[in-house]
Amino acid sequence: MNMFLHELKAYRKSTIIWSISLAAIVIVFLSMFPAFSSNAEELKKLLENLPEVLRNALGLSLDNIGSLLGFYSTIPLLYITLCGAIQAMNLGTSIVSKEVREKTADFLLTKPVSRVQIMTAKLLAALTSLVITNAIYFIVAIIMASVTSSQAFSMKLFILISATLFFIQLMFLALGAIVSVVAPKIKSVLPVSLGTVFAFFFISMFGSAIGDNNLRYITPFKFYDSAYILKNGSYETSFIIIEIVLITLAIVASYIIYAKKDIDSV
Repeated sequence: MNMFLHELKAYRKSTIIWSISLAAIVIVFLSMFPAFSSNAEELKKLLENLPEVLRNALGLSLDNIGSLLGFYSTIPLLYITLCGAIQAMNLGTSIVSKEVREKTADFLLTKPVSRVQIMTAKLLAALTSLVITNAIYFIVAIIMASVTSSQAFSMKLFILISATLFFIQLMFLALGAIVSVVAPKIKSVLPVSLGTVFAFFFISMFGSAIGDNNLRYITPFKFYDSAYILKNGSYETSFIIIEIVLITLAIVASYIIYAKKDIDSV
């Protein structure tokens, strides 16, 4: 418990910054919706002039963009999930590498706790940080949606779409954790996090641009298709299963590698 609280305290500043940042993004974009919806037809015509490849890459669906849910899932969520993925990747990558980088790994391992306990405490602290961020984001997003929309909308669909942020973050947290134990001597977490997240983000844009559905299985950004959620009111079962399997494999592998890995002393 002490390790968990210590790690959670270490993530406090980061959690506050990311929570405020994501809340600010959704406030700014949803504040624009009333003006956007009142000129929806004109904006649709303007967007129709964009090349189809570019519209597909950006995920611009002209069919639903005039509604709150269509607007929210098409434009704000693109940037929100990108920022959320960076936060999760940062947390995951720093789980083990932080101790090695700050030369406190050998001190930590001299304590009467197992490596499994250390890894568990760190993962739970990172997960708690994401939960806090999402809770704040959810509250702000729901309030802004209720205030800015003059028409009724499905709260269930809004929550399903918003929850994709957390699910995408879980994937990048697990990915960051495995990177952290495989390559613990990371001098700076941010370049690794940004490089990884943007690589998957560009893969998702490229897949959308060329219409290749097979690339959806490679990037977490495409596991949850907003158009499918709006149409069916649910997630695609196959991608839920894939995410559960990938997260499980990454976390189990992280425990195994960390338990057997030699940790350099100061």
